[in-house]
Amino acid sequence: MSAVATPPARARAEPKVAFGQAWPWLTCLVLLAFGAAFVLKGYQLFQATMVLSYAIAVLGLNMLTGYNGQISLGHGAFYAIGAYTTGILMAHLSVPYWLTVPAAGAVCLAAGYLFGRPALKLEGLYLALATFALAVALPQVLKNPRLGQWTGGVQGLVLDKPSAPFGLPLDEDQWIYLFALAVSVLMFIVAHNLLGSGSGRAMRAIRDHALASEAMGVNNRHYKSMTFGVSAAYTGVGGALSAIAVQFVAPDSFSLFLSISLLVASVVGGVATVLGALWGAAFIMFAPTLAEQISKDAPWAIYGLVLIAFMFLMPGGVVGLLRRLRERFTRPRP
Repeated sequence: MSAVATPPARARAEPKVAFGQAWPWLTCLVLLAFGAAFVLKGYQLFQATMVLSYAIAVLGLNMLTGYNGQISLGHGAFYAIGAYTTGILMAHLSVPYWLTVPAAGAVCLAAGYLFGRPALKLEGLYLALATFALAVALPQVLKNPRLGQWTGGVQGLVLDKPSAPFGLPLDEDQWIYLFALAVSVLMFIVAHNLLGSGSGRAMRAIRDHALASEAMGVNNRHYKSMTFGVSAAYTGVGGALSAIAVQFVAPDSFSLFLSISLLVASVVGGVATVLGALWGAAFIMFAPTLAEQISKDAPWAIYGLVLIAFMFLMPGGVVGLLRRLRERFTRPRP
């Protein structure tokens, strides 16, 4: 496997204690996130919901790139497929919003597997270019007049905002956020269990040395295809949540920049980490806004400088930095 497809050694090992010994802190984090629904208001809740949707998508990409060594520049396409699955089911078939989320995951699982299977012969930059082409082509496909009756063409689809069920005393923004939080917790737990299982070890074995893993009896074709499918499913679930939160889907919302942003978030949070997806999602959600506040004339120049600073100061991502700080302060002194 080429060096391009191999994550940095500092970020490659995901300790088994990430969720095990840290569960009290993670429980507190979930409780704080739950309490945020009653503190944040309006647009702030929308931003928090989008961070959760991005975090699920980044986690899916991290499973593919960080844990399996396959580079993707096209996961924005699966994000769009998930969003449009939700949009079409809600707008045309009146399917309940909560059922569209697993449906989006299933559709993207199939799409990712079907794309990943023939792409097995591609590695490194060649696979990245193939996924890049997918991200470029999909928005144009969604604009096709022949699909316009389902996708809405360039106008997109407008969705209804779901209300809280069972007469719960929550407004619409609070309920959507809490729904996204519940889905996120479930997806993160599933990812942790998957990556800690035999399948997760097989994924990492393929990443580290594909030939050696095959010699040890690992079915490389099966695991690489399934990893691509599961990764796409996670990204599709994130896209479905974003469609519910935004209440609108259109082809121009899923440009190539989205795919690049997901990859940036994976690196900023920490390649081959689970919790790094949260930090990366927060970065791509808030960094552009902060850059614009610093300089309205050249916001993307500021964004680029901030990203460069992140790479120099935190080559292992935010999670890598936190690990080094923990080791430094918990190391027994002589």
